[in-house]
Amino acid sequence: MQSLLYAHGDVQNPLPETVRVLDEILTDFMQSIAFEATRAANYSGRQKIKYEDFEFAFRKNPAFLGKVQEVFEKQKEIKKAREILRDGEDEIMKDAADEEKKREKSDTRTGGAVGAAASRVEEELGEADDDAEAELDALGKKR
Repeated sequence: MQSLLYAHGDVQNPLPETVRVLDEILTDFMQSIAFEATRAANYSGRQKIKYEDFEFAFRKNPAFLGKVQEVFEKQKEIKKAREILRDGEDEIMKDAADEEKKREKSDTRTGGAVGAAASRVEEELGEADDDAEAELDALGKKR
């Protein structure tokens, strides 16, 4: 609540009474909207509240209705983006697996010499990264 008040122009540490009053106002507002949405759902013969029930509850206030619609539209966009990303990740993983299989096949065809050289190169790169003096400098210790 303090962050909400501060974001809308109040001091960083508002009076406890101010926070309490805002909490009461928001709680009453949320309860009344939830009650209206529940009543709309019950009238429709449902026990669960749906998006349309909140739209019905906000029908008399276009500003609130617009915000609710905007939030649900953004939620749909985020879901679509996640699906696209997940599908893209699956394709990338399949491509990487196919590429790895091709490399393994080419390594077995050319013999173990190429594979041993490649692993030696990887090991050399790994050891080159281990610089004890640089680690001591990073930790603030000197020899």
